[in-house]
Amino acid sequence: MKRFKFVLNEKEMPTSWYNILADLPEPLPPPLHPGTGKPIGPDDLAPLFPMALIKQEMSTERYIEIPEEVQDIYRIWRPTTLHRAWRLEKALDTPAKIYYKYEGTSPPGSHKPNTAVAQAYYNKKEGINRITTETGAGQWGSALSFAGACFGLEIKVYMVKISYMQKPYRRVMMETWGGNCIPSPSPDTQAGRDMLAKDPDCPGSLGLAISEAVEEAVGRDDTHYSLGSVLNHVLLHQTIIGLETKKVMEQIDEYPDIIIGCVGGGSNFAGLFLPFVKDKIEGRKPDLKIINVEPASCPTLTRGPYGYDYGDVAGLTPLMKMFTLGHGFIPPPVHAGGLRYHGMAPIICHLLKLGLVEARAEHQLGTFEAGVTFARNEGIISAPETNHAIRATIDEALKCKESGESKTILLGHSGHGHVDMAAYEAYFAGKLKDYNYPQEKIEEALKDLPKV
Repeated sequence: MKRFKFVLNEKEMPTSWYNILADLPEPLPPPLHPGTGKPIGPDDLAPLFPMALIKQEMSTERYIEIPEEVQDIYRIWRPTTLHRAWRLEKALDTPAKIYYKYEGTSPPGSHKPNTAVAQAYYNKKEGINRITTETGAGQWGSALSFAGACFGLEIKVYMVKISYMQKPYRRVMMETWGGNCIPSPSPDTQAGRDMLAKDPDCPGSLGLAISEAVEEAVGRDDTHYSLGSVLNHVLLHQTIIGLETKKVMEQIDEYPDIIIGCVGGGSNFAGLFLPFVKDKIEGRKPDLKIINVEPASCPTLTRGPYGYDYGDVAGLTPLMKMFTLGHGFIPPPVHAGGLRYHGMAPIICHLLKLGLVEARAEHQLGTFEAGVTFARNEGIISAPETNHAIRATIDEALKCKESGESKTILLGHSGHGHVDMAAYEAYFAGKLKDYNYPQEKIEEALKDLPKV
Protein backbone atom coordinates (compact mmCIF):
# COMPACT_ATOMS: atom_id res chain seq x y z
CA MET A 1 0.00 0.00 0.00
CA LYS A 2 1.29 3.46 -0.89
CA ARG A 3 2.08 5.76 2.01
CA PHE A 4 1.12 9.35 1.29
CA LYS A 5 2.36 11.02 4.47
CA PHE A 6 5.05 10.61 7.10
CA VAL A 7 5.19 12.41 10.42
CA LEU A 8 7.18 12.21 13.65
CA ASN A 9 5.36 11.88 16.95
CA GLU A 10 5.56 14.76 19.42
CA LYS A 11 8.27 13.05 21.47
CA GLU A 12 10.49 12.94 18.37
CA MET A 13 10.26 16.68 17.70
CA PRO A 14 13.74 18.26 17.75
CA THR A 15 14.59 20.02 21.00
CA SER A 16 17.47 22.10 19.56
CA TRP A 17 17.93 24.33 16.52
CA TYR A 18 20.88 23.78 14.17
CA ASN A 19 23.36 26.62 13.63
CA ILE A 20 25.16 26.46 10.24
CA LEU A 21 27.72 29.05 11.41
CA ALA A 22 29.46 26.23 13.27
CA ASP A 23 30.15 24.34 10.04
CA LEU A 24 30.73 26.90 7.27
CA PRO A 25 33.96 26.20 5.33
CA GLU A 26 34.65 29.95 5.36
CA PRO A 27 33.38 32.39 8.03
CA LEU A 28 30.37 34.51 7.19
CA PRO A 29 31.36 38.14 6.41
CA PRO A 30 30.37 40.19 9.47
CA PRO A 31 27.62 42.83 9.46
CA LEU A 32 28.95 46.37 9.64
CA HIS A 33 27.80 49.39 11.61
CA PRO A 34 25.99 51.83 9.25
CA GLY A 35 27.82 54.79 10.79
CA THR A 36 31.36 53.59 11.45
CA GLY A 37 31.63 50.81 8.87
CA LYS A 38 33.17 48.56 11.54
CA PRO A 39 31.82 45.10 12.54
CA ILE A 40 28.87 45.49 14.86
CA GLY A 41 28.86 44.21 18.42
CA PRO A 42 26.11 43.22 20.84
CA ASP A 43 25.71 46.76 22.20
CA ASP A 44 24.95 48.06 18.69
CA LEU A 45 21.96 45.71 18.40
CA ALA A 46 20.66 46.11 21.96
CA PRO A 47 18.15 48.89 21.10
CA LEU A 48 16.44 46.51 18.67
CA PHE A 49 16.66 42.95 19.99
CA PRO A 50 16.73 41.07 23.31
CA MET A 51 20.21 39.93 24.29
CA ALA A 52 19.32 36.24 23.89
CA LEU A 53 18.61 36.79 20.19
CA ILE A 54 21.75 38.91 19.76
CA LYS A 55 23.81 36.05 21.20
CA GLN A 56 22.12 33.61 18.81
CA GLU A 57 22.82 35.95 15.90
CA MET A 58 26.54 35.83 16.62
CA SER A 59 26.85 32.31 18.02
CA THR A 60 28.98 29.59 16.43
CA GLU A 61 27.59 26.91 18.76
CA ARG A 62 26.33 24.03 16.58
CA TYR A 63 23.08 23.33 18.43
CA ILE A 64 21.02 25.78 20.50
CA GLU A 65 18.37 24.45 22.83
CA ILE A 66 14.73 25.33 22.11
CA PRO A 67 13.14 26.66 25.34
CA GLU A 68 10.42 24.42 26.74
CA GLU A 69 7.89 27.30 26.59
CA VAL A 70 8.54 27.59 22.84
CA GLN A 71 8.31 23.82 22.36
CA ASP A 72 4.92 23.85 24.09
CA ILE A 73 3.53 26.28 21.51
CA TYR A 74 5.27 24.49 18.64
CA ARG A 75 3.32 21.37 19.59
CA ILE A 76 0.09 23.07 18.49
CA TRP A 77 1.12 22.20 14.92
CA ARG A 78 4.53 20.52 15.04
CA PRO A 79 5.91 18.14 13.96
CA THR A 80 4.60 18.91 10.48
CA THR A 81 3.97 16.30 7.82
CA LEU A 82 6.23 15.09 5.02
CA HIS A 83 4.05 14.10 2.06
CA ARG A 84 4.80 11.82 -0.89
CA ALA A 85 3.30 13.47 -3.99
CA TRP A 86 2.16 10.25 -5.65
CA ARG A 87 -0.68 11.88 -7.59
CA LEU A 88 1.55 14.66 -8.92
CA GLU A 89 4.18 12.09 -9.94
CA LYS A 90 1.53 10.16 -11.86
CA ALA A 91 0.19 13.30 -13.56
CA LEU A 92 3.72 14.21 -14.69
CA ASP A 93 4.48 10.60 -15.70
CA THR A 94 7.88 10.97 -14.06
CA PRO A 95 10.12 8.34 -12.48
CA ALA A 96 11.15 10.96 -9.90
CA LYS A 97 10.01 10.59 -6.32
CA ILE A 98 8.59 13.89 -5.02
CA TYR A 99 8.28 14.64 -1.32
CA TYR A 100 7.13 17.91 0.21
CA LYS A 101 7.38 19.20 3.77
CA TYR A 102 4.15 21.10 4.41
CA GLU A 103 4.26 24.11 6.77
CA GLY A 104 0.70 25.28 6.07
CA THR A 105 -0.79 23.61 9.15
CA SER A 106 0.46 26.27 11.56
CA PRO A 107 -2.27 28.62 12.87
CA PRO A 108 -1.21 31.46 10.49
CA GLY A 109 -0.78 28.95 7.65
CA SER A 110 2.96 29.22 6.99
CA HIS A 111 6.45 28.53 8.32
CA LYS A 112 6.71 31.97 9.93
CA PRO A 113 5.59 31.07 13.49
CA ASN A 114 8.71 28.89 13.90
CA THR A 115 10.66 32.09 14.55
CA ALA A 116 7.81 34.41 15.57
CA VAL A 117 7.05 32.32 18.66
CA ALA A 118 10.74 32.18 19.60
CA GLN A 119 11.25 35.93 19.14
CA ALA A 120 8.12 36.79 21.12
CA TYR A 121 9.27 34.49 23.93
CA TYR A 122 12.74 36.02 24.23
CA ASN A 123 11.34 39.56 24.18
CA LYS A 124 8.77 38.74 26.86
CA LYS A 125 11.42 37.06 28.99
CA GLU A 126 13.54 40.25 28.93
CA GLY A 127 10.61 42.48 29.90
CA ILE A 128 9.66 43.87 26.48
CA ASN A 129 5.91 44.06 25.89
CA ARG A 130 5.75 45.87 22.55
CA ILE A 131 7.26 44.94 19.16
CA THR A 132 7.25 46.64 15.76
CA THR A 133 7.82 44.80 12.51
CA GLU A 134 7.23 44.85 8.77
CA THR A 135 5.49 42.39 6.49
CA GLY A 136 5.32 41.84 2.74
CA ALA A 137 2.54 39.42 1.87
CA GLY A 138 1.29 39.50 5.45
CA GLN A 139 2.45 36.05 6.49
CA TRP A 140 5.09 37.38 8.85
CA GLY A 141 2.81 40.04 10.30
CA SER A 142 0.11 37.48 10.98
CA ALA A 143 2.63 35.04 12.49
CA LEU A 144 4.06 37.66 14.87
CA SER A 145 0.55 38.78 15.81
CA PHE A 146 -0.26 35.15 16.65
CA ALA A 147 2.93 34.89 18.71
CA GLY A 148 2.12 38.19 20.42
CA ALA A 149 -1.23 36.75 21.47
CA CYS A 150 0.56 33.69 22.89
CA PHE A 151 2.76 35.84 25.16
CA GLY A 152 0.60 38.94 25.73
CA LEU A 153 2.64 41.35 23.57
CA GLU A 154 1.49 44.43 21.66
CA ILE A 155 2.39 44.08 17.98
CA LYS A 156 2.50 46.89 15.39
CA VAL A 157 2.94 45.82 11.76
CA TYR A 158 3.95 48.03 8.82
CA MET A 159 2.58 46.16 5.79
CA VAL A 160 3.82 46.91 2.27
CA LYS A 161 0.99 49.02 0.82
CA ILE A 162 0.39 47.01 -2.35
CA SER A 163 0.01 43.82 -0.32
CA TYR A 164 -2.14 45.65 2.23
CA MET A 165 -4.54 46.36 -0.63
CA GLN A 166 -4.19 42.98 -2.38
CA LYS A 167 -4.48 40.84 0.75
CA PRO A 168 -7.01 42.42 3.14
CA TYR A 169 -7.67 39.16 4.97
CA ARG A 170 -4.06 39.02 6.15
CA ARG A 171 -4.74 42.32 7.91
CA VAL A 172 -7.91 40.87 9.43
CA MET A 173 -5.93 37.86 10.67
CA MET A 174 -3.48 40.20 12.40
CA GLU A 175 -6.31 42.17 13.98
CA THR A 176 -8.00 38.96 15.16
CA TRP A 177 -4.83 38.06 17.08
CA GLY A 178 -4.59 41.61 18.44
CA GLY A 179 -2.01 43.08 16.04
CA ASN A 180 -2.20 46.62 14.68
CA CYS A 181 -1.55 46.64 10.92
CA ILE A 182 -1.04 49.82 8.86
CA PRO A 183 0.04 50.32 5.22
CA SER A 184 3.62 51.37 4.47
CA PRO A 185 4.65 54.03 3.58
CA SER A 186 2.75 55.62 6.44
CA PRO A 187 2.57 59.05 8.09
CA ASP A 188 3.67 57.52 11.41
CA THR A 189 7.43 57.77 10.75
CA GLN A 190 9.87 60.15 9.12
CA ALA A 191 10.88 57.48 6.60
CA GLY A 192 7.24 57.01 5.63
CA ARG A 193 6.51 60.73 5.43
CA ASP A 194 9.58 61.31 3.26
CA MET A 195 8.49 58.66 0.77
CA LEU A 196 4.90 59.92 0.67
CA ALA A 197 6.18 63.43 -0.05
CA LYS A 198 8.32 62.05 -2.86
CA ASP A 199 5.70 59.65 -4.26
CA PRO A 200 2.18 59.77 -2.74
CA ASP A 201 1.23 56.65 -4.73
CA CYS A 202 4.28 54.59 -3.73
CA PRO A 203 3.30 50.88 -3.52
CA GLY A 204 5.84 50.36 -0.76
CA SER A 205 8.63 47.84 -0.32
CA LEU A 206 9.93 45.57 2.40
CA GLY A 207 13.00 47.76 2.72
CA LEU A 208 10.82 50.80 3.38
CA ALA A 209 8.55 48.96 5.82
CA ILE A 210 11.68 47.82 7.70
CA SER A 211 12.83 51.46 7.92
CA GLU A 212 9.53 52.47 9.47
CA ALA A 213 9.47 49.62 11.99
CA VAL A 214 13.10 50.15 13.00
CA GLU A 215 12.65 53.92 13.31
CA GLU A 216 9.72 53.50 15.68
CA ALA A 217 11.47 50.82 17.75
CA VAL A 218 14.63 52.91 18.18
CA GLY A 219 12.55 55.93 19.16
CA ARG A 220 10.77 54.19 22.06
CA ASP A 221 12.29 52.66 25.20
CA ASP A 222 9.41 50.20 25.61
CA THR A 223 9.64 48.74 22.09
CA HIS A 224 11.83 46.25 20.28
CA TYR A 225 11.97 45.36 16.60
CA SER A 226 11.44 41.91 15.11
CA LEU A 227 12.47 40.64 11.67
CA GLY A 228 10.85 37.64 9.97
CA SER A 229 13.67 36.64 7.63
CA VAL A 230 17.28 37.37 6.54
CA LEU A 231 19.06 37.44 9.93
CA ASN A 232 21.04 34.48 11.27
CA HIS A 233 18.84 33.88 14.31
CA VAL A 234 15.72 33.77 12.12
CA LEU A 235 17.21 31.08 9.88
CA LEU A 236 18.35 29.26 13.02
CA HIS A 237 14.78 29.01 14.35
CA GLN A 238 13.52 27.74 11.00
CA THR A 239 15.92 24.77 11.00
CA ILE A 240 13.36 22.79 12.94
CA ILE A 241 11.82 22.20 9.49
CA GLY A 242 14.94 20.56 8.10
CA LEU A 243 15.75 18.68 11.30
CA GLU A 244 12.28 17.11 11.33
CA THR A 245 12.50 16.33 7.63
CA LYS A 246 15.91 14.71 7.91
CA LYS A 247 14.81 12.55 10.83
CA VAL A 248 11.64 11.29 9.14
CA MET A 249 13.43 10.65 5.83
CA GLU A 250 15.99 8.57 7.69
CA GLN A 251 13.12 6.53 9.14
CA ILE A 252 11.82 5.72 5.64
CA ASP A 253 15.35 5.19 4.25
CA GLU A 254 15.26 8.16 1.87
CA TYR A 255 17.63 11.05 1.14
CA PRO A 256 17.00 13.82 -1.41
CA ASP A 257 19.02 14.24 -4.59
CA ILE A 258 17.46 17.68 -5.13
CA ILE A 259 16.03 20.14 -2.57
CA ILE A 260 13.90 23.04 -3.84
CA GLY A 261 12.31 26.04 -2.11
CA CYS A 262 11.23 29.62 -2.70
CA VAL A 263 13.29 32.54 -1.39
CA GLY A 264 12.55 36.19 -0.68
CA GLY A 265 14.57 36.86 2.44
CA GLY A 266 15.39 33.16 2.56
CA SER A 267 14.30 31.88 5.96
CA ASN A 268 11.79 29.19 5.00
CA PHE A 269 13.98 27.42 2.49
CA ALA A 270 17.16 27.80 4.53
CA GLY A 271 15.28 26.25 7.43
CA LEU A 272 14.73 23.16 5.30
CA PHE A 273 18.09 22.81 3.56
CA LEU A 274 20.65 23.92 6.19
CA PRO A 275 20.68 20.58 8.07
CA PHE A 276 21.20 18.87 4.68
CA VAL A 277 23.86 21.27 3.35
CA LYS A 278 25.92 20.28 6.38
CA ASP A 279 26.25 16.83 4.74
CA LYS A 280 27.40 18.47 1.51
CA ILE A 281 29.97 20.63 3.30
CA GLU A 282 31.34 17.57 5.09
CA GLY A 283 31.60 15.60 1.84
CA ARG A 284 28.99 12.95 2.64
CA LYS A 285 26.58 14.13 -0.08
CA PRO A 286 28.75 16.11 -2.55
CA ASP A 287 26.23 15.86 -5.42
CA LEU A 288 23.26 17.19 -3.46
CA LYS A 289 21.53 19.87 -5.57
CA ILE A 290 19.93 22.76 -3.63
CA ILE A 291 17.85 25.19 -5.73
CA ASN A 292 16.74 28.60 -4.40
CA VAL A 293 13.83 29.90 -6.50
CA GLU A 294 13.01 33.62 -6.70
CA PRO A 295 10.72 35.77 -8.90
CA ALA A 296 12.03 37.11 -12.19
CA SER A 297 10.45 40.41 -11.08
CA CYS A 298 12.79 40.56 -8.05
CA PRO A 299 15.94 38.71 -9.20
CA THR A 300 18.19 39.26 -6.20
CA LEU A 301 20.32 36.10 -6.38
CA THR A 302 20.29 35.69 -10.13
CA ARG A 303 21.00 39.27 -11.23
CA GLY A 304 22.12 41.30 -8.22
CA PRO A 305 25.80 41.88 -7.35
CA TYR A 306 27.35 40.49 -4.18
CA GLY A 307 28.34 43.26 -1.81
CA TYR A 308 27.53 45.15 1.36
CA ASP A 309 24.19 46.93 1.47
CA TYR A 310 21.67 48.24 3.97
CA GLY A 311 18.75 46.03 4.86
CA ASP A 312 16.34 48.95 4.58
CA VAL A 313 15.62 52.05 2.48
CA ALA A 314 16.60 54.65 5.07
CA GLY A 315 19.94 53.05 5.95
CA LEU A 316 19.09 52.45 9.59
CA THR A 317 20.05 48.78 9.66
CA PRO A 318 23.54 47.25 9.71
CA LEU A 319 25.31 46.73 6.39
CA MET A 320 25.10 43.07 5.37
CA LYS A 321 27.09 41.31 2.67
CA MET A 322 24.53 39.85 0.32
CA PHE A 323 23.31 39.72 -3.24
CA THR A 324 21.25 42.89 -3.61
CA LEU A 325 19.20 44.94 -6.05
CA GLY A 326 19.96 48.08 -4.02
CA HIS A 327 18.27 49.17 -0.81
CA GLY A 328 16.24 51.75 -2.74
CA PHE A 329 14.65 49.01 -4.86
CA ILE A 330 10.87 49.40 -5.21
CA PRO A 331 9.48 46.12 -6.58
CA PRO A 332 6.70 45.77 -9.13
CA PRO A 333 3.30 44.87 -7.62
CA VAL A 334 3.32 41.15 -8.47
CA HIS A 335 1.38 38.78 -6.22
CA ALA A 336 4.35 37.00 -4.63
CA GLY A 337 4.54 39.70 -1.96
CA GLY A 338 6.70 37.62 0.37
CA LEU A 339 9.46 37.36 -2.26
CA ARG A 340 9.91 41.06 -3.02
CA TYR A 341 12.91 41.93 -0.83
CA HIS A 342 15.89 43.72 -2.38
CA GLY A 343 18.43 41.54 -0.58
CA MET A 344 18.76 38.00 0.72
CA ALA A 345 19.85 36.21 3.88
CA PRO A 346 23.65 36.58 4.15
CA ILE A 347 23.93 32.87 4.95
CA ILE A 348 22.24 31.89 1.67
CA CYS A 349 24.32 34.44 -0.26
CA HIS A 350 27.52 33.08 1.31
CA LEU A 351 26.58 29.49 0.42
CA LEU A 352 25.76 30.56 -3.14
CA LYS A 353 29.09 32.35 -3.44
CA LEU A 354 30.84 29.18 -2.24
CA GLY A 355 29.00 27.09 -4.84
CA LEU A 356 27.14 24.97 -2.29
CA VAL A 357 23.67 26.06 -3.49
CA GLU A 358 22.27 27.49 -6.72
CA ALA A 359 19.53 29.92 -7.74
CA ARG A 360 17.01 30.37 -10.51
CA ALA A 361 14.26 32.90 -11.27
CA GLU A 362 10.71 32.07 -12.40
CA HIS A 363 8.03 34.19 -14.06
CA GLN A 364 4.65 34.78 -12.45
CA LEU A 365 2.41 33.01 -14.98
CA GLY A 366 4.42 29.82 -14.96
CA THR A 367 4.35 29.67 -11.17
CA PHE A 368 0.57 29.97 -11.02
CA GLU A 369 0.23 27.31 -13.71
CA ALA A 370 2.37 25.04 -11.53
CA GLY A 371 0.35 25.90 -8.43
CA VAL A 372 -2.89 24.98 -10.15
CA THR A 373 -1.38 21.67 -11.31
CA PHE A 374 -0.28 20.98 -7.74
CA ALA A 375 -3.72 21.84 -6.33
CA ARG A 376 -5.55 19.63 -8.81
CA ASN A 377 -3.38 16.66 -7.93
CA GLU A 378 -2.29 17.13 -4.31
CA GLY A 379 -5.31 19.13 -3.15
CA ILE A 380 -3.40 21.98 -1.48
CA ILE A 381 -3.92 25.52 -2.79
CA SER A 382 -0.45 26.97 -2.26
CA ALA A 383 0.69 30.51 -1.51
CA PRO A 384 1.90 32.42 -4.61
CA GLU A 385 5.38 32.39 -3.08
CA THR A 386 5.38 28.60 -2.73
CA ASN A 387 4.26 28.25 -6.35
CA HIS A 388 7.74 29.36 -7.42
CA ALA A 389 9.25 26.29 -5.78
CA ILE A 390 6.50 24.08 -7.20
CA ARG A 391 7.34 25.36 -10.70
CA ALA A 392 10.97 24.33 -10.30
CA THR A 393 9.97 20.99 -8.76
CA ILE A 394 7.76 20.13 -11.73
CA ASP A 395 10.50 21.15 -14.14
CA GLU A 396 13.06 18.96 -12.36
CA ALA A 397 10.61 16.03 -12.34
CA LEU A 398 10.06 16.46 -16.09
CA LYS A 399 13.82 16.41 -16.64
CA CYS A 400 13.83 13.03 -14.88
CA LYS A 401 11.11 11.89 -17.29
CA GLU A 402 13.31 12.88 -20.23
CA SER A 403 16.44 11.22 -18.83
CA GLY A 404 14.73 8.22 -17.24
CA GLU A 405 16.42 8.93 -13.89
CA SER A 406 14.56 8.22 -10.66
CA LYS A 407 15.79 11.10 -8.51
CA THR A 408 14.34 11.98 -5.13
CA ILE A 409 13.12 15.58 -5.01
CA LEU A 410 12.34 17.36 -1.72
CA LEU A 411 10.12 20.44 -1.96
CA GLY A 412 9.88 23.00 0.84
CA HIS A 413 6.19 23.93 0.92
CA SER A 414 6.10 27.14 2.93
CA GLY A 415 2.32 27.60 3.30
CA HIS A 416 -1.19 27.64 1.91
CA GLY A 417 -2.81 30.31 -0.26
CA HIS A 418 -6.26 30.46 1.33
CA VAL A 419 -6.08 34.23 1.78
CA ASP A 420 -4.48 34.74 -1.64
CA MET A 421 -7.51 33.87 -3.72
CA ALA A 422 -7.57 37.31 -5.34
CA ALA A 423 -4.29 36.37 -7.00
CA TYR A 424 -5.73 33.12 -8.32
CA GLU A 425 -8.84 34.98 -9.49
CA ALA A 426 -6.64 37.42 -11.42
CA TYR A 427 -4.69 34.51 -12.92
CA PHE A 428 -7.83 32.72 -14.13
CA ALA A 429 -9.17 36.01 -15.54
CA GLY A 430 -5.99 36.52 -17.56
CA LYS A 431 -5.10 39.71 -15.71
CA LEU A 432 -1.65 38.66 -14.54
CA LYS A 433 1.39 39.48 -16.63
CA ASP A 434 4.99 38.31 -16.52
CA TYR A 435 7.45 41.00 -15.56
CA ASN A 436 11.18 40.83 -16.24
CA TYR A 437 12.85 43.46 -14.10
CA PRO A 438 14.72 45.89 -16.43
CA GLN A 439 18.52 45.93 -16.20
CA GLU A 440 18.58 49.72 -16.29
CA LYS A 441 16.47 49.84 -13.11
CA ILE A 442 18.87 47.49 -11.38
CA GLU A 443 21.82 49.64 -12.41
CA GLU A 444 20.05 52.79 -11.23
CA ALA A 445 19.30 51.30 -7.82
CA LEU A 446 22.88 50.08 -7.43
CA LYS A 447 24.27 53.60 -7.78
CA ASP A 448 23.38 54.16 -4.12
CA LEU A 449 25.20 51.11 -2.78
CA PRO A 450 27.39 52.12 0.17
CA LYS A 451 31.14 52.22 -0.44
CA VAL A 452 32.76 49.50 1.68
